[in-house]
Amino acid sequence: MSFFERNRNVILLHFTVLIWGFTGVLGELITVSALQLVWYRVLIAAVTLFFYLIFTKKKITVPIKDMVNFLGVGALVGLHWIFFFHGIKIATVSVVLVTLSSLTLFTAILEPLFYKKRISAGDVVVGLLIILGIYLIFKFEFQYWKGIVFGLLAALCASIFSILNGKMVKDNSPTIITFYEMIGAWVSVSVIMLFANDFNSSMILSYADLFYLLVLGSVCTALAYVLGVAVMKELSAFTVALTTNLEPVYGILLAMLIIGQKEKMSIGFYTGALIILGAVFVYPVIRKKLQNRKRIG
Repeated sequence: MSFFERNRNVILLHFTVLIWGFTGVLGELITVSALQLVWYRVLIAAVTLFFYLIFTKKKITVPIKDMVNFLGVGALVGLHWIFFFHGIKIATVSVVLVTLSSLTLFTAILEPLFYKKRISAGDVVVGLLIILGIYLIFKFEFQYWKGIVFGLLAALCASIFSILNGKMVKDNSPTIITFYEMIGAWVSVSVIMLFANDFNSSMILSYADLFYLLVLGSVCTALAYVLGVAVMKELSAFTVALTTNLEPVYGILLAMLIIGQKEKMSIGFYTGALIILGAVFVYPVIRKKLQNRKRIG
């Protein structure tokens, strides 16, 4: 058996996370506004998933109550991406990706509230380290403070819809959920664009923007999602959590490689980023060891 065959799911998961990290770079390369970018992205993703569901002969219809829930969460997904891409356009890919790691902090606070559980001491410590890291980034890269704020808003939205998805996925197909969420995101973004008067001539795409958006909507959204769900079913939650935390690392490296000079930051930024990423990486390892001790004890 070859190395790839033995580690197929882990390699595919890393590839999926690499694709997710690449979305930030595409957000910088695409020239239309954040609203228009997200509108195109979710439309392309919804159409791609529709054809995927038809091809795989999966039932698309769901009960009205479930559909309303999926569409509502989709509106949150749309907001998340608007905040994310707008942050990139007014700051840098690196700043927003690292700030987005505060998703762990928001989830540590919000998940116990949703499920009526106690907040663990470990979550509090990790949360404090993330706050310290964000403070350092804010202090040394103050010119990007708006990007940091939008990164935090994106992380807050991502935390809420991830928790809600965690509940819904127990009784529904993840692919169906995502399909309707993309429709919900498209509808909500369309409404915002109507009020913002963003349906205008600036939506006309260059060949480069069209290519990047097709990659973003089909490969980085629909394909990455289908791949992610497939391998996550085969791997442990610990492996998935640890690997997923590499998204900002992959994204920053790709941004430095492709975009170049704009992505070079101060020592303070990298110190803050190391604190945040270190906390996010180390915590799953510590938590797993503590859980194993409890089982043994």
